[in-house]
Amino acid sequence: MDELITSHDWDVVIVGAGPVGGHTANILAKLGHSVLLLEEHNEIGRPFQCAGLVTPNAMKQVGLYDTILEEIDGALIHGPSGTLVPVGTGGTVRTYVVCRKLFDEAVVRQSMTSGATLWLNSKPVNADAKSDGVILTVNKDGNEIQISTKLLIGCDGAHSWTRRYFKMGRPKELMIGFQTEVVGYQYRKRWLEMYSGSEIAPGFFAWVIPSGNDSCRIGLWSTADRLDGKSIEECYHNLLNHPLWKERFSDVRETARYCGPVPSGMVKKAYKNRVLLIGDAAGMAKPTTGGGIGPGFEQINGIVDKLSIAINLNDLSEDKLKSIAKNHFEKMRKEQNRARSLRNLLVSDCEDDELDRNFEQFAKPEIIQLINQVGDIEKPVPLGMALIRKVPAFRKLALKAGMKLIFS
Repeated sequence: MDELITSHDWDVVIVGAGPVGGHTANILAKLGHSVLLLEEHNEIGRPFQCAGLVTPNAMKQVGLYDTILEEIDGALIHGPSGTLVPVGTGGTVRTYVVCRKLFDEAVVRQSMTSGATLWLNSKPVNADAKSDGVILTVNKDGNEIQISTKLLIGCDGAHSWTRRYFKMGRPKELMIGFQTEVVGYQYRKRWLEMYSGSEIAPGFFAWVIPSGNDSCRIGLWSTADRLDGKSIEECYHNLLNHPLWKERFSDVRETARYCGPVPSGMVKKAYKNRVLLIGDAAGMAKPTTGGGIGPGFEQINGIVDKLSIAINLNDLSEDKLKSIAKNHFEKMRKEQNRARSLRNLLVSDCEDDELDRNFEQFAKPEIIQLINQVGDIEKPVPLGMALIRKVPAFRKLALKAGMKLIFS
């Protein structure tokens, strides 16, 4: 029989003080809970492993408009053979480019203003989830401290200690991302660019994102199986030296580089007794863009009211967390799977010649108009379905798409 925990040091301990961990801490602290944020690094916002895009919906929730470096109205998307598809409307913001260090720091600062506590240079090394609480051993500044909490939330990213320690499965898909910060690229203001092709980013795409003060972020992503033995850095150099586009990159000079995983596909069980996974730890990155901030916000927002009540009652068994989270999480999982299926159908599972034919269709004025009418960076499924239904060249994919969506 478990030894009873007569009192808890904290209502909630959150592992990982990134934007999703900070936002989770903020909304729980606002509801009156005692919250501790653990961050393994000695500063917030480092290391930086993200393209730094924040959707208008996510930005509205935190109101950190002073962290914006650039507003993005659309994307100039290049097919493998150079076919250009411009998506977006000048003057209509589709997403924001932020300084991730300032953004992360500000989100965490919001949580502290609401009452949360932050421990830097601190990481969990052992945990015991009992019937009435979690005993957590934390290495803080080189010293081990034992604390207790009602609920442990893992917001600790792609390599989540929480997920691994409690054996909560793996994300369905783990992409490899590589990015550099450069100066010298001549970009179109308020527009990002995307490049595709098997030599550049097999099954996915590369990007150039304006990041303020004449700098840009150049990056790409793919999966290990699609890279087929190539390194992600090799693909990056293939982009810079591609015959169609090398002139654009001829004057770029790197100022920084980053590499990291992008987990997409929610783990089978993002909750256990007194343990919950949120954000990248749960595999919440979008399969179409790799963005993880918006889905992480959505994941916690959809359960926080019921979760708060359960915290107050100290009723946080696996069955209780399942009753709180299952419907919301399953809805998000289904949308993820549908988006991945459509992405694979239209882009990822296509050879370059097929992808070129698709881009020829995308580039038609009436299709661009459809994309701009239906397209939403946060909801790609309605756009994918509209393309399959309304574009004659894609109708042959309709049955295949239907089967993928039924079984996803």
